[in-house]
Amino acid sequence: MPRRTKSSPLDEVFAALANPTRRDILDALLKQELSAGDLAAKFDMARASVSEHLRALRETGLIEERQDGRFRYYSMSADPLATLFDWLSPYERFWRERFNALNDVLDRMED
Repeated sequence: MPRRTKSSPLDEVFAALANPTRRDILDALLKQELSAGDLAAKFDMARASVSEHLRALRETGLIEERQDGRFRYYSMSADPLATLFDWLSPYERFWRERFNALNDVLDRMED
């Protein structure tokens, strides 16, 4: 099996998603675009800390930034999540096959 580099785009997505605050930011952006100020107001931390999380998400491509005047707006980007989904698909199939086999065993068991 080839050894993975620690700087692949998928590794960067996993690293970004490992942080619960970043996942909370993505949850907030799931339904709508929000300004940096609106996002910062949702968290009990310094605005600079929220900005660091936004930068990490932006660098991995999980969010996109749009500037309108002096305001910055953020929205979700699906591309890195699609890459993550592609990587996870074989594991989903693995577990689906396992559960189907378990279901077959349970069906054959007597009550």
